[in-house]
Amino acid sequence: MMTLFGIKNCDTCRKARKALEGQGQPFQFHDLREDGLSAPLLEHILERVPVLTLLNKRSTTWRQLPDEDKADIDANKARELMLAHPTLLKRPLLDTGEEILVGFRNDHYDTL
Repeated sequence: MMTLFGIKNCDTCRKARKALEGQGQPFQFHDLREDGLSAPLLEHILERVPVLTLLNKRSTTWRQLPDEDKADIDANKARELMLAHPTLLKRPLLDTGEEILVGFRNDHYDTL
C-alpha cells in the first residue's frame, strides 16, 4: 500500500489526497506533524530522495529557524534538522513502494 506523507492543513497535500482518492488508489496518510518522523523512516526516504532535495527551505519552519541552524547546511546537518523538525520535509511525499514522489503534479499521480 502506498503512503502519503504530509500535513493535514497543507493545500498541496489535500490535492494529492483528492487525486489518489479520485483514482480509487488505496493509501495511508502519515501526518508529519502528528505522527512524527523517526530516524529509520527518514533513512528509508533518503534511500530514494537526495537529502538536500528533501529539505524545504521555503517552509515557515525553515524561516523560523535561527540563522546558525541554517548556515553551512550539509547532508548530516539537514538530517538532524529534519528529525528535529519533520515539517522541514518537502511535501507531499508519496511512497509508492518503488519510488518516492516529491511534491504534487497531476501527471505524476495520473500514471500510478
